[in-house]
Amino acid sequence: MRTPPEQPANQQFSNADSYGMAFDEAWGRIGSLDPTDSGAREAALQGVISALSDHPFALSQPELVRQVAEFRLRLLQR
Repeated sequence: MRTPPEQPANQQFSNADSYGMAFDEAWGRIGSLDPTDSGAREAALQGVISALSDHPFALSQPELVRQVAEFRLRLLQR
């Protein structure tokens, strides 16, 4: 039986799932935010989106990046 080639752990693809995984990791590095401070949440969200601006999905589908980010935050309940 053939074994698939090893893939780098940080390999990125031009799709929403790959972007979502990268977003979750980047968002996790932010730490906890005050849930009542919507300004801090928005600033953190923009910071993560900016940090991931070179992700293949962000380059190919920039109009969907915000939607994917908001969706991921809803899944994370943050």
